[in-house]
Amino acid sequence: MFSIFGKSKKGAAAPTPQEAIQKLRETEEMLEKKQEYLEKKISTELKQAKQMGTKNKRAALMALKRKKRYEKQLAQIDGTLSTIEFQREALESANTNTEVLKTMGYAAKALKSAHQQLDVDDVHDMMDDIQEQQELANEISDAISNPIGFGQEMDEDELMAELEELEQEDLDEELLKIGPTPVDNLPSVPSEIPKAKAKEKEEDDDMRELEAWAN
Repeated sequence: MFSIFGKSKKGAAAPTPQEAIQKLRETEEMLEKKQEYLEKKISTELKQAKQMGTKNKRAALMALKRKKRYEKQLAQIDGTLSTIEFQREALESANTNTEVLKTMGYAAKALKSAHQQLDVDDVHDMMDDIQEQQELANEISDAISNPIGFGQEMDEDELMAELEELEQEDLDEELLKIGPTPVDNLPSVPSEIPKAKAKEKEEDDDMRELEAWAN
């Protein structure tokens, strides 16, 4: 890390997480550009080795050696990038945790300050007062809603008896209004009755004639 940030001087302030993250990002960009350069060089040396393979074996072997050196450097850069990426992610995570802890600490102080304005005993006393006033309000509401006066002192049985008397009086008045039934309105006697009596008289005469003939 000294090759990246330089040797720390005694008493010098440590970089902030944001500064370190920014520096790591810049280093990553530089190494990625180096990667691209080496990949191009490897491709060029491989192409040259193929071209010189049959014509100039010595030149082809030199191209392959350079290619191997570039590949080694590329592998080293890949490892370095992996380390830097891991370190950057760790710093970003630490920075996030730090900000979260700061916020939580700020909130805890605010909560503590709010609680300093309150006393547990005072809170309990206030809640008791609220409960007492609520009960008093309920009693007042019940007292107001109950009807007052002589109406409640009346005997319901007496009132029912009086109601029945009134109903009977109304019934008697209705009967008086109807009055006696006129004679003209009486139903007529069926006409079959005289015929039935005449038939009975005729049968009696026949019986007397039959008795006289038998004697």
